[in-house]
Amino acid sequence: MYQKDTIKIFTIEDDPAYLKFLDYVLGLNPDFEVSFFKSGTAALDHLHENPAIITLDYSLPDISGEEVLKQIKEYNSDIPVIIISGQEEIGTAVNLLKLGAYDYITKDEETKDRLLYAITNARKNVSLIKEIDHLREEISTKYNFEKSIIGSSPPIKAMFRLMEKATRSNITVSISGETGTGKELVAKAIHYNSKRKKHPFIAVNIMAIPNDLLESELFGHEKGAFTGAVTRRIGKFEESDKGTIFLDEIGEMELQMQTKLLRVLQEKEVTRIGSNEVIPLDLRVIAATNRDLAEEVRNGNFREDLYYRLLGLPIHMSLLRERENDILLLARHFLKLFAKENEISAKHFSNEAKDKLMKYAYPGNVRELRSVIELAAVMTDGAEIQASEISFGSIRNDMNLMINELTLKDYTFKIIRNFMEKYNDNVLLVAKKLDIGKSTIYRYLKEMEET
Repeated sequence: MYQKDTIKIFTIEDDPAYLKFLDYVLGLNPDFEVSFFKSGTAALDHLHENPAIITLDYSLPDISGEEVLKQIKEYNSDIPVIIISGQEEIGTAVNLLKLGAYDYITKDEETKDRLLYAITNARKNVSLIKEIDHLREEISTKYNFEKSIIGSSPPIKAMFRLMEKATRSNITVSISGETGTGKELVAKAIHYNSKRKKHPFIAVNIMAIPNDLLESELFGHEKGAFTGAVTRRIGKFEESDKGTIFLDEIGEMELQMQTKLLRVLQEKEVTRIGSNEVIPLDLRVIAATNRDLAEEVRNGNFREDLYYRLLGLPIHMSLLRERENDILLLARHFLKLFAKENEISAKHFSNEAKDKLMKYAYPGNVRELRSVIELAAVMTDGAEIQASEISFGSIRNDMNLMINELTLKDYTFKIIRNFMEKYNDNVLLVAKKLDIGKSTIYRYLKEMEET
């Protein structure tokens, strides 16, 4: 949490008598550091001092209070501005609040209490904004390219250069690569190093959402739009406004939904299901897939126009086996991280363990390496991890077709079992990966239980 400290307040007031009154009211709190200005121009000239709160007389001799408010908000929209006015006009108050005023207070016998109440609440908001900004800075540091993505190999350095280019503009980014290569990590690093870092990063895994719910999940719906829509739901695109939406596994989206997504991307607007209200969007899109989308287009599984709309700046994630120089760097990083998170003593690898790590192909890429290291850290009693304590549980190791002579049915059992383990018993996902029907998988699973 942020520590409470002195709150710098600017008070803009041209009436000498009322200035004395405000000096008395604000002087009641020793935490307030107050600077007084008799004109709007003088106060605007000192905005670089970054006041936390501003009280503003609506009627000033040199410039209107409305114009002062606009210029303050242009300089820093987060500064709470409390309007103090001698006139009680609802229309004026509503207009100023629409322009971003924090509160509107009339000059009467209740001014003192209302002003202190407004400043107290504004102060809480200032502390909250500071804390949020601090957390955002921590996140930005966490997703610094070279801190969040471990590696010094040529493919990683080339990827860093592309990521750097992506942060300088609002271009759509498409990330391709096998499962476990770190596509979401790259997407987050781009977002948190871009101008949009103070706004939301919303990740959506297309594969994890049933097809009949995907439109509602992405675009939202109104209450009563369909059976089960008991409340209004804001879609992921609306949630991402001003920030970034990350569409993971975009290659799994069905053609009908692709058409709807294309329209949203082209028009930069969205309409909730059951509504006629058009909601403008200002966001960046980052899409990721482990499929070859160009091949999917050729096969008629992916719309060509959507493909080019999403292509933008393409970033390909290299396989871990193509980054041999990074394997030990990553292994040491994961080992150190696991020890810290689990409060266990530091460990290191024997030379034989290093050799074993370097020789493996890692079909599961970085994600598999991390699992291997964490298991080794648990299994090792001493400070040094031996080669025998490093275990690879890949499907590729478990199935050597040249050595094991099995029946076709046995091989099928083995494939389905391994895929079910790999994808956490998600029958729909396994069916898509193996290009077979769900009923086939259920039949084999039943037979496996009976054998």
